[in-house]
Parts: sequence; structure tokens; C-alpha cells
Amino acid sequence: MNTDNIKEKYVDPFTDFGFKRLFGEEANKDLLIDFLNQLLNRKIKSKTSLSKS
Repeated sequence: MNTDNIKEKYVDPFTDFGFKRLFGEEANKDLLIDFLNQLLNRKIKSKTSLSKS
């Protein structure tokens, strides 16, 4: 298989755009909850969004 024409795209989680892209989308809700549980050393079970900004 020739992979010369395949371009990879990465999101930098250390930028505002990257962090919001990774953790701010409903599809990635489980990723956000896992991240917060590790960061805060708690057991968060769900998230509620206060704003979409």
C-alpha cells in the first residue's frame, strides 16, 4: 500500500482551538469526563454545559 499521498492532521490540545475541539464537542463528552476525573481526582459522571462560547 502506497502511503505517500496520505496527509495526517493533528489537533494541538495546548491551543484554545485544539482544547475546545477535543473536549468541547458532545461526541467527546466521555473524553472530557475522563480527563476531568484524572485532573481533579474525582468521579464526575456527567457534564452540563452552561454556555456554548
